[in-house]
Amino acid sequence: MRKFSPIILFVLILSSCSSVRKHNEQRSSCIPPEELKEDVDYAYAKIKEMHPKLYWYIPKKQLDYKFDSLKQTIDQPLTPLEFYFKLQPVIASIKEGHLSLRIPIKKFTKKELKSLENKKGMFSRFEYYVTGEHLYIIENKDSIENIKPGTEILKINDVPVPVYLKKYKNLISSDGYNTTFQPYFLKDIFFNFYSAEFGFNDTAKIETLYDKKIKAYILKRAEKSKTDFEKDKEQKKKTLERKVNDYVAFNGSYNRTFKFLAPDSSTAYIKVKSFSRTYSEKFYKETFAKIKNAKAKYLIIDIRNNYGGSLDEINNLYSYLASEPFTLIKRSQVTSKSSPLKTNYFRKSNALNYTFKSLLYPAFLVSQTMNTYKKDSIVYYKMKADRETQPQKDAFHGKVFVLINGGSFSASSIIAAKLKNDKLATLVGEETGGANDGTIAGFYSYQKLPHSKISLPIGLALVQPNISFTNTERGVIPDVTITENIQDILDKKDRQMEWVMKKIVNEKNGK
Repeated sequence: MRKFSPIILFVLILSSCSSVRKHNEQRSSCIPPEELKEDVDYAYAKIKEMHPKLYWYIPKKQLDYKFDSLKQTIDQPLTPLEFYFKLQPVIASIKEGHLSLRIPIKKFTKKELKSLENKKGMFSRFEYYVTGEHLYIIENKDSIENIKPGTEILKINDVPVPVYLKKYKNLISSDGYNTTFQPYFLKDIFFNFYSAEFGFNDTAKIETLYDKKIKAYILKRAEKSKTDFEKDKEQKKKTLERKVNDYVAFNGSYNRTFKFLAPDSSTAYIKVKSFSRTYSEKFYKETFAKIKNAKAKYLIIDIRNNYGGSLDEINNLYSYLASEPFTLIKRSQVTSKSSPLKTNYFRKSNALNYTFKSLLYPAFLVSQTMNTYKKDSIVYYKMKADRETQPQKDAFHGKVFVLINGGSFSASSIIAAKLKNDKLATLVGEETGGANDGTIAGFYSYQKLPHSKISLPIGLALVQPNISFTNTERGVIPDVTITENIQDILDKKDRQMEWVMKKIVNEKNGK
């Protein structure tokens, strides 16, 4: 490890503190209306320049009108956060789930971060469920204030929850006219919005409803105990098993899990919470070898609440399900030959990273340029997943069921659409949150609005599964639709899994 002199360390600390202070001062300062309007024009211009299918779900005339109307409403100075809450709903109206402003959050000094690390979360210690204008607590692992699962939160600091939900829903879009994504994503991100808006306070008052009784609680950000610190330390340990199954220390769970569901090992189950790619090749190689050795006849792949991730991982997973060579996605479209060069190559680089990346930059330019070509007036970008892939030697050829819901987004939707199109699986659950016919992602250009300094990541590639398109502008529709409700969750009743298991039993019994 490189050692620094005390003087250099002092300068680095001062620089860091100065950067945090400057960021927070800018975040709390008001920006004149004319400069905010320039930011609106800048955002729209960059989106039009880089987005390969901007008017997929909204006509150009309608989107032009929305941006122009937004500028008409800006008649007084706003902070970056206030401006975010005005601009993001317009960007969300494009109905492209990967396109979203980054909410301008407060930065913390090292001392403040250390203080937060020594405390437990306040809202993050619960699990939530959103339906309509209602927000429920469905899990209370630490038994905070003895709040029961199924408790509805009516107010937070005396403000009715529907007020927050209405405001935050306008900030979220899925791909196209999907009907299921928003409540799944909102339950996970609700308190991210809330904390960005009101700060990381140490207390909060909530008013609740349970068993027809209204009750108020004061939630507190409690100090961690010695046991908590020991648990944190244990969770951070890396073992081969944790690496292969992609252990998530934050919540003490595995991203990928595998098991047999029947005593005779005839039914295998794979759960993937995110296609992170981390050690995924080893996981699938070992898993499908076990499935083949057990001579399993049924496989259940659970990608519910999986927001997506690596195309390479889903391409590899698909190779264990295919019986013949396949191509996962169509050739991706970009707006111009220069688009792949706008990926902020040096983004988030310290001095050492910058130096190292500089040496590799010529190779990056050559690679990006060689992967881009023009045909019939359309510019394409080559990816590994758009090449023909051979099936794996341990590929599974039994019956496959895939569990999906509104939380299945991006890469989850792509593999679900491909499996359905190729008739390699029966999809059970709810319409996916990501579109059946593809999305805009691949890689990003991170733009910064000149005056508000808000970050705007723009997906540069049109990524579509290699299928016959439905042109419904909706998510992947399951073969068997089974929706969940809060009572099922509270009763720990998985009706989607129950349907699949019953179907397998009936098939085994010849029914």
